[in-house]
Amino acid sequence: MLKIKAINSESGEILETVFKPNARTKDQWIMGRASSCDLILNGPAVSRVHGRIVFQEGNYFYSDLGSSDGSRLNNQQVNVGETYPLKAHDTLYVGEFFLILDIAESTIVAEEESVSSAPSALPTWQGDLAVRCVRIVEETVDVKTFSFAAEPPLLFSYKPGQFVTLDLMIAGKSVKRSYSISSTPSRPHLLEITVKRVPTPPDNPDAPPGLVSNWLHDNVKVGSEIKLKGGPLGKFTCADHPGTKLLFISAGSGITPMVSMSRWLYDTASKRDVVFFHSARTPSDIILREELEQLSARWPNFTLAVSTTRPERGRPWMSFSGRLSEAMLMIIAPDFRDRTVYVCGPGGFMEGVKSLMAGLNFPMENYFEESFGGAKGKKKTAAPPPPPATLAASNGATDSSEPAPTTGAVAAKSPKPAAPVAASVAPTTPSVAGGKPMIVFAQSGQEIAGDDTLFILDLAEENGISLTSGCRAGSCGACKVKKREGEVAYDGEPHGLDSSDQAAGYILTCIARPVGRVVVEA
Repeated sequence: MLKIKAINSESGEILETVFKPNARTKDQWIMGRASSCDLILNGPAVSRVHGRIVFQEGNYFYSDLGSSDGSRLNNQQVNVGETYPLKAHDTLYVGEFFLILDIAESTIVAEEESVSSAPSALPTWQGDLAVRCVRIVEETVDVKTFSFAAEPPLLFSYKPGQFVTLDLMIAGKSVKRSYSISSTPSRPHLLEITVKRVPTPPDNPDAPPGLVSNWLHDNVKVGSEIKLKGGPLGKFTCADHPGTKLLFISAGSGITPMVSMSRWLYDTASKRDVVFFHSARTPSDIILREELEQLSARWPNFTLAVSTTRPERGRPWMSFSGRLSEAMLMIIAPDFRDRTVYVCGPGGFMEGVKSLMAGLNFPMENYFEESFGGAKGKKKTAAPPPPPATLAASNGATDSSEPAPTTGAVAAKSPKPAAPVAASVAPTTPSVAGGKPMIVFAQSGQEIAGDDTLFILDLAEENGISLTSGCRAGSCGACKVKKREGEVAYDGEPHGLDSSDQAAGYILTCIARPVGRVVVEA
């Protein structure tokens, strides 16, 4: 086995790890800055995928994988693409890190030992959970990946593409926000979210910056504890659909569920054919770029295409430029009509993609989307209710500047209605439909004067009534409660309810406003 002590020459941080070759599953290890590496060396001079150690015929070998800063073995420069044998007490320089190698007798791990430590021996994630941050990787100047582990250890079981809800305490107030999971269930010991900092929009200087995303960037450190509310949610996953040819289309931080699905397909040796298209502002804004390029190089069934919408001084770009168009689509995936399409990104981007696909006679029953941002009610400023909210463009939370994932909505074959959708169930007692909005929470015994511009979920939270929620956009179904009487108006379609839910009188509180007096079982 190979013992490595990695010392950060700038901070003094010491990392220790052991690489044990396994006869059936493991004979090479990747080191670098990427969260998928076997040895994470988080430093600006370390490339995302920097080098590789291979165990072969009883010996260990090192090779540099084309890193930007290079590697040095025993203070001698390592040539890219060449393989170097490793001996006990060798020293290896990788970026800011000084690695000391200690090689014990090269004994391959027995099958019995591998079985005894199999992941199945650990419990799986169920419900609310406290996790601890064990790693933070700066993907770009305004995007970080946060890795969490449970204590005691457990396995994170979910479907690739789903999201998780964080339960945070910010400025003395409980705040819940949902983020797409960027890790893959095929690597179940850690749960990762990739979060973009959300500044005040330049075209709307009065809008607040993203509350939760910025709080995570500024406050969460390695060792911080975070609470997860409930288990994974969402229907936006390729695991539930049998299509053998997939087309992933994303923009900005909408890349996160696509990366989760791509990692899962690769790790499970899937034979599905994947075309992955991503749109970014500039080359520097491409999230997880090096990992995607490595995936494209190693996986014959994976085709990567990236387009940028703005030039960047000093960084020439030789690939696609501009927004996704018919001509670009025909080059990237000329067989797109034969593929199952998954789209995630800002609202305007997704509207454009949906319009493009529908105009090209794509079979929309094979079109799935995850948008950013649930509709969010605002304080009433005028008597008439506002028009339906539009989807904002950003990452991960549920206010106007910081939206959350809306998952699993199948693209409609016709545009959404311009007016809120009414939902009613025959009341057991007469309701005051058309009167002043009033919401009665039967179980908590509270009766609250409503506001026809606020959703029932917002009214509950403002009055200290705890309701389960997830996407806050009508897709996941986590916030459903049974309505005893009255009528509500929806902003958008309640995709999170199936026909049996609706027949039983359930409503989605995150997108439902009371119309007159409404009684719910909460």
